[in-house]
Amino acid sequence: MERVTYQGWQNCVRLSNDEVELIAPTEIGLRIMRFGFIGEENEFVEFPDDLGKSGDCFHRTYGGHRLWHAPEDPVRTYLPDNDPVAVTEMSGGVRLTQSVEALTNIQKEMDITLAADKNEVTVVHRMYNRGLWPVRLALWGLSQMANGGVGIFPLPPRGLHSENLLPTSRMSLWAYTNMSDPRWTWGTQYVLLRQDPQAAAPQKAGFTNTDGWLAYARKGHLLVKFIAPMARCHYPDMGVNVETYTDDAILELETLGPLKEIAPGESAEHVERWLLVKGIGEIENDADVVKQVLPHIS
Repeated sequence: MERVTYQGWQNCVRLSNDEVELIAPTEIGLRIMRFGFIGEENEFVEFPDDLGKSGDCFHRTYGGHRLWHAPEDPVRTYLPDNDPVAVTEMSGGVRLTQSVEALTNIQKEMDITLAADKNEVTVVHRMYNRGLWPVRLALWGLSQMANGGVGIFPLPPRGLHSENLLPTSRMSLWAYTNMSDPRWTWGTQYVLLRQDPQAAAPQKAGFTNTDGWLAYARKGHLLVKFIAPMARCHYPDMGVNVETYTDDAILELETLGPLKEIAPGESAEHVERWLLVKGIGEIENDADVVKQVLPHIS
């Protein structure tokens, strides 16, 4: 770990190995603003109007990767997170701890570690209930990806009609989801969603994900997010554990933990593991995913 300046923030932590780096400002709430190959583009989007800002009393998006409450709520979810975080150095990484949210009495935390010998990051998201009453919520990890790529979302295993008389998975749609939008590719094994800087209309969907991964391919790079396969628990948003959102600026890779009632003084965790690789060609259909993405999935 080292301290660096980045995009106008004077106090950031940087983790790096021989190939990749990630940078998290400490002057604002929990954010990993950069993850990418050293000397190359950020895999995450950055919003220029928010860079270097801190201490405001209104919500800023910033970009990067963040931790939110689910289900989404216009007040609780969008609380400003513009204040400094505490930094604790750990073996191979750092722990970032946010102040207790005055409105919710929830305290957010991230443990971030980077492998020394491979392009792999582990992010442990954590929320504590610092209030006097139990709180029911799900942890929600959102990565806002840079524009121009394609999100890749596995569907549960397919099968024969004669052997599968009951449904095997869920898909959640929002009021503004347009399944005929050309950014969507509805394959047999995978759903693809392309980010288009010329298409401003938002799109969103959620999926049952039993494979334990989702990915984003852009400019020859592939970022894979691994999560624990869906457990027999209750999940938000009609029971999905993976979601995606896009507009003309971003595409989000979103993962959700199960809904939990957190007792006072207790906490809940949600873990993501990231893998970043090079040498990926265009992803346009199921066959491309099988050929180019699956070799990196274990």
